[in-house]
Amino acid sequence: MARTFQTVGVVGLGTMGAGIAEVFARAGLRVVGVEVDAQALDRGRGNLHRSTERAVSRGRLSQDERDGLLARTTFTGELSDLGDADLVIEAIPEVMDYKRALFADLDRVCRPDAVLATNTSSLPVTAIAATTSRPGQVVGMHFFNPAPVMGLVEVVRTVVTEDGAADDVAALARRVGKTPVIVGDRAGFVVNRLLFGYLNHAVTLLERGVAAKEDIDTAMKAGAGLPMGPFTLLDLIGLDVSHEVCEVLFQESRDRVHAPAPLLRELVTAGLLGRKSGRGFHDYDGAAARAAAEPAATRRAAGAAAGAGGRLGVASVHVFGEGADDLSSRLSAAGFEPGEADEADVVIALSGTPVVEHAARLPRPERLTGLHLVGERVAEVVSTVLTAPEAARAVADLVKVLGRTPVACADRAGFVVGALLYPYLNDAVRMYDSGYASVEDIDTAMRLGCGYPAGPFETLEAVGLRTVRDGLRALYAEYREPFFAPTPLLDRLVTAGVTSVGER
Repeated sequence: MARTFQTVGVVGLGTMGAGIAEVFARAGLRVVGVEVDAQALDRGRGNLHRSTERAVSRGRLSQDERDGLLARTTFTGELSDLGDADLVIEAIPEVMDYKRALFADLDRVCRPDAVLATNTSSLPVTAIAATTSRPGQVVGMHFFNPAPVMGLVEVVRTVVTEDGAADDVAALARRVGKTPVIVGDRAGFVVNRLLFGYLNHAVTLLERGVAAKEDIDTAMKAGAGLPMGPFTLLDLIGLDVSHEVCEVLFQESRDRVHAPAPLLRELVTAGLLGRKSGRGFHDYDGAAARAAAEPAATRRAAGAAAGAGGRLGVASVHVFGEGADDLSSRLSAAGFEPGEADEADVVIALSGTPVVEHAARLPRPERLTGLHLVGERVAEVVSTVLTAPEAARAVADLVKVLGRTPVACADRAGFVVGALLYPYLNDAVRMYDSGYASVEDIDTAMRLGCGYPAGPFETLEAVGLRTVRDGLRALYAEYREPFFAPTPLLDRLVTAGVTSVGER
C-alpha cells in the first residue's frame, strides 16, 4: 500500500532547506522546519519569507497562497517536534559525520514508519542509512538549487531500500510539482556524476594546452549548445564545491577523470573560488565593463575582415576535405581567390580528425590550418605543431567573415567539442548499461538538472553512435585513459548497426 505523506520535516534551513520547505508547503503539506539554534532558525525563517515575498512580487504566488503557506510552516529548534512527521528530509552541510549523527538522532525521535530522506548531492545514501534501525526506509531525495524553481528531484534507492519506498517518494515529488528520476546509490547520482566528469576534463584540456578557457567556454556554449561553458559554470558552482564533488566521485570510481585536476586544486588552495570570491577561472572584477566593450570589439574585428582579403594578408586560399567546394565558393564570394595547395597564402584542411599528416606533405606546411565546423555557429581553428601563428590568425579571421565564431585549439584528438562531448556520452551509456538508471531518466535528469537542450542519449542519437564510438577510439589512442575507451555496449550497438541505445 502506498504511503500517504501529510506532514514533512525539514532539518537545515539554509537556502536549500528553506527552499525545500517552501516546495512542500506550497503543495499544501504541513511542514516542520528545524535548525540547530535560535540564530540559525531566524535565518531560515527569513530565507522562507524573502523567497515567498519575491514570488508574490513576480506574480508566481498570490498573497493568500503565501499566507497559507506560512501558516502551514512551523519553525522549531527541537528534533523531538518531528515525532509526528511522515517524512523527514535533511539539508545540512555535505559532511558525512554530520549526516550520520543526525540520522541516528532522527531514528530515535521519528515514528517507526516514517521515511527518512537525505538531500545529499553526492554522498552515499547507504552509509547514511546504516546508522539507523530502519535502513529500508531511508532514501535520497536530491533537490536542485533553487528548489522552488528547479523541476528535477533525484530519488535514490539503496540495496536495502524497501520495495515501494522510492516509488512512494517519487510520487510525493510529482505531487509537489517536481519531476522525479529514480536512481541507484552511486556517488554523484546522475547529474553530478556526468556533469563533474565533464567539468574536470575541461580543466585537464586547459592544463594540456589544447585550448584557452575562453575558447573552451565558447566551443561548448555556442558549438555544443550548452547553457554556459564549463569554466563559467565551475565559477558559478564554486571551485571549492566542485573540488569536493570530484573528490567524492574519485573515491568511488578511482578513475582519473574524476580526480580533481591539479589546476582546480591550486585555485582552491589559493582561495580563488569563482564568482563568490571575485575570481576563479575568470576574473569578475570589472567584468561588466569588459562585457559591454566586447561586442564592439568583436564587431570591429569582423568588420576589418569582411570583404577585404588584402587586409588579412591573405589573397588566395586552398581548401580540401569534405565540404571543400562549398567553403571555397563562400570564400570566393567574400573576395578570396582559390589557389593551389603549393601556392596559396593559406591552406585549410576541413577535418574532424588531426591534420598534421596533411601538413607534413606540403612544401610549406606552416601555411596549413585545420578547420572543423561545429553546429551552425562555431569553427574550431586547428593549429598543428608546424602551423605558423599568422596562418592560424588569418584562418580565424576568415571564419569571422563566414559568420562563425572561431575557437583556436591544438591538433589533438577530438579538438575541443569532441574531446569533451564524447566521453560524457560514453559515461551515460556506461551508467545505463550498469542498470543504474534508465535511458529516459538519465536524459530527463540532464535536461532538467543542467538545463541542457537534450539529454545524453538524445545527443548520442543526433551525433551518431558510430561517430561517437570512432571519436572515443581516437581519444583513447591518444590519451590512453580507460575512461575514453568506448563502452562494450556502444561498441556492440555500432557493430550491429543499431542507431539508438533505446533499441537495445
